[in-house]
Amino acid sequence: MRCIPIFMVIAYASAAQAHEAHTGWSYEPFCCNGNNLVGDCQAIPTHSVTITPGGYQLLLVPGDHRLITRSHIFRLKQSDARRSQDGSYHLCLFPDENTPRCFYAPDMGF
Repeated sequence: MRCIPIFMVIAYASAAQAHEAHTGWSYEPFCCNGNNLVGDCQAIPTHSVTITPGGYQLLLVPGDHRLITRSHIFRLKQSDARRSQDGSYHLCLFPDENTPRCFYAPDMGF
């Protein structure tokens, strides 16, 4: 029987749970599927997000997110937004480009 060093098992398990944003923090395991190259979570341009009463409107076009192949408008409640840890907006789409699974927004300053 071949032995695998414990540090390799831990590293693999950590990588399998969630992938990281481009700035190094990890998306929650519930939100992401895949990895940094083919995952469904990534930062989206600030200009694609409009703050609305009670939430956000996202207007995404191809190039704004790796899974987007046509224009989309998503309306999301502020209470459903998760806290972005880098000041950028991030969106996780799953199981397809039509379904926002998790949206991360920076803290709003007043």
